[in-house]
Amino acid sequence: MNWLDVSIETMPAGIDPVCARLIAMGIEGMQIEDFDDFQNFLEDNKKYWDYVDEELVEKKRGATKVKIYLPQSADGIETLAMVRAEMQLLRKDTPDTDLGSLEITVGTVGEEDWENEWKIYYKPTPIGERLLILPEWEERPETNRVVFLNNPGMTFGTGTHASTRLALEAIEKWLTGGVSVLDLGCGSGILAICALLLGASRCDAVDIDHLAVDVTERNAVLNGVSVRAFAGDVLSDSGLVPRISGGEKYDAVFANIVADVIVNLPPVVVPALKTGGLFITSGIIEPRLSDVTSALESGGFEVLEVLSDEGWCCVVARRAERNASHSVL
Repeated sequence: MNWLDVSIETMPAGIDPVCARLIAMGIEGMQIEDFDDFQNFLEDNKKYWDYVDEELVEKKRGATKVKIYLPQSADGIETLAMVRAEMQLLRKDTPDTDLGSLEITVGTVGEEDWENEWKIYYKPTPIGERLLILPEWEERPETNRVVFLNNPGMTFGTGTHASTRLALEAIEKWLTGGVSVLDLGCGSGILAICALLLGASRCDAVDIDHLAVDVTERNAVLNGVSVRAFAGDVLSDSGLVPRISGGEKYDAVFANIVADVIVNLPPVVVPALKTGGLFITSGIIEPRLSDVTSALESGGFEVLEVLSDEGWCCVVARRAERNASHSVL
């Protein structure tokens, strides 16, 4: 198997936060390269040169890279997209930490070639009982499944990662037609758009990345549906969801993010949901499942089901209140 050599450029203060995010995603086997390594390299090999360019030394000073290796496959591509998204979240969550550029570079294949090369691994993928994820450039097959056309680019992944599959399976299983939906951390818009294709009446979506708004809207047009997409951070802007919803409550809220974000979402999601409404949340690695379920239960939810696959989990929860008068079940 070929591997992708992925480097995340940061600063010494960013090593621990970057590594913590990667570990939360289930990625291990990280390698740290820093200025000390460069100095040691110069010292150990100074017999090979008489002069070292000071400009090069200054360029390397303070520079640190966290390196990981991912399989050059569909799963590796999806994980790479999730790493990119996590680094954007990390900068939002730790504004006072010197994280450096957080620029991500990919080895083994030239960057320009890689932007097209990844497509060869992305093929039509059936999800659950009713859905089929179809790359835009693939020929549409004869099928009774509901087809979601997708062209995410490298930024948001293909939608075939276990965490996304589990969320889509939960949406297919638990949602009925005619419901209203809010998708938090929408990425390519796959959850919101698939909900509409499965019968939802209205979907709003939000992401901290402005690019996600463009990709979501493009994918919505591609699939012949309408999604209102917004850029913003629901955790730091308490008025964002009410402004998006116009004061109306949703039948269901989705969040395919990571555990560290999900555990802080109940105060945002509960006011946005109708009584008995569903919160479907994924992107949770198994070791963090209990943290998420505890946060949900203490935050006003009843956990209805946990789906798991390949070390990832999706939680289906219901806003729990006495004398609940509304349910989308």
